Amino acid sequence: MDEWIETVCLELGISGDVDIPVILDTAREVAHRVERRATPVTTFLMGYAVAQGKDPQVCAEQIQALARGWLGTP
Repeated sequence: MDEWIETVCLELGISGDVDIPVILDTAREVAHRVERRATPVTTFLMGYAVAQGKDPQVCAEQIQALARGWLGTP
């Protein structure tokens, strides 16, 4: 997976400084507690927030807390 991530970063012209465990932990929480289909969109939104200057660890903590408390819509 490291080679894939490095290749994608090079292709997109972005930094390869990615905290993979944080992303995977967040994705796991969302997939198991919310819905599997929500996982790629949620990780995209996390990346979008980080691109706008938000701290990746803080984003991950916020999303994971939301997922842990998720009960769905009434």
